Amino acid sequence: MMRIDEASRLLPAPAEVVFAALVDGDARAQWLPPEGMTGTVEWFDARPGGGYRMVLTYDDAGQQGKSGANRDEVSVRFVEVAAPHRLVESADFVSYDPDPTGTMTLTWTVDPRPEGALVTITARDVPPGVSPEDHAAGFASTLANLAEFVGRHRGVSGGRGR
Repeated sequence: MMRIDEASRLLPAPAEVVFAALVDGDARAQWLPPEGMTGTVEWFDARPGGGYRMVLTYDDAGQQGKSGANRDEVSVRFVEVAAPHRLVESADFVSYDPDPTGTMTLTWTVDPRPEGALVTITARDVPPGVSPEDHAAGFASTLANLAEFVGRHRGVSGGRGR
């Protein structure tokens, strides 16, 4: 059965600022990694058919990652880029373990609100190796990071791939 995980958060910035952070590789490396991880974007191309590759590294060197050692490597393809309201991505973890593998579709929606923008991330076809609890915690941390990032950067300068 297809699993769907979802999380939302109201962010203190206009939809255009939030969307700019979604499609900027340098920005994404700062806000996407959940608490306890850092991220490195190897390449980034923010257009339909483009995508990115990110390496997420656990701060705790003893933590086992999906891609071995303390790393999660993910390859992403942008399916839809509809600024400033919708971004659809197909994501695959790089792993020798079949549990975290499989293509997961992530849809980011950015809805303008008087006090900022409501951001919702929906993950479809979540691999069985990604627990609902871990995903919920990761989404909450990522959205908190994004809220802090857009609160500090009312505009994104246009990093890698822009």
